[in-house]
Amino acid sequence: MIAGRRRVLGAGVLALTALAAGGCARGCTSSRPPIHLNPSMDDQPKVRPQTASTFFYDGASMRQPVPGTVAIGGLREDEAFFTGRGAGGQFVATVPVTVDEALLERGRQRYVIYCQPCHDGRGDGKGILFQRGNVPTATFHQDKILNYPDGQLFDVITNGMGLMPAYRWPILPADRWAIVAYVRDLQRDRLARAASAPTAAAPAAAAPVDTK
Repeated sequence: MIAGRRRVLGAGVLALTALAAGGCARGCTSSRPPIHLNPSMDDQPKVRPQTASTFFYDGASMRQPVPGTVAIGGLREDEAFFTGRGAGGQFVATVPVTVDEALLERGRQRYVIYCQPCHDGRGDGKGILFQRGNVPTATFHQDKILNYPDGQLFDVITNGMGLMPAYRWPILPADRWAIVAYVRDLQRDRLARAASAPTAAAPAAAAPVDTK
């Protein structure tokens, strides 16, 4: 009988303790971090970008790449493709990739985004800068640019020229070549239409006037 009462009393004490602990866990404040029964990856030692560290000798948490490391896609062995120049340092004459409809369409899309605001849709240099600010912009149909090797056009896109900024970072090399191919297509189309346009007939010579 006494043992039974003790068991009941013990169970009651445990219940009250659990109730008090549960109430405090939900309502009380604590400076300690919450307890994770299964911490998994929620709570682990780590560092955040650009933070200091007392562990590494240089005091930085971010580590430098091993000397000589080449990032994926960063091995640029094809000099003509990545610089527009051949082995001798001269500009390559033609686009070093296959020019097909897919490349021209990609070039047209990139041209509309990056080139058309200044050079307009036909490459005449009458874009928004010229229309609103009268800023002189080169036309692709002048003899100077018509005679550029393709590699030189690529170089201008990469490094800029005059008022034109460099597009080395916003435009990938493959897209720069696509733009070059599209510009050449614009030039060929303009030359073909000019050649097929009918020429105006020369005015007939006036008949001599008899003054006798």
